[in-house]
Amino acid sequence: MMKPLLFLANAFINTFGITQPSTEARDRAAKFIATLMGLVLLLVAAIAGVAIYLLERH
Repeated sequence: MMKPLLFLANAFINTFGITQPSTEARDRAAKFIATLMGLVLLLVAAIAGVAIYLLERH
């Protein structure tokens, strides 16, 4: 599970030319990215749920 997240973190770091972080900082960045992605998915699901509810109510 961490490999794709570490890939994303490294891609971000290398794309923007950020100094390579320590292993702990890289792992923390990967977890932060995973948290943000989860929150975005949750937000999209909530918006879709409200939209479906409002459409079905009529």
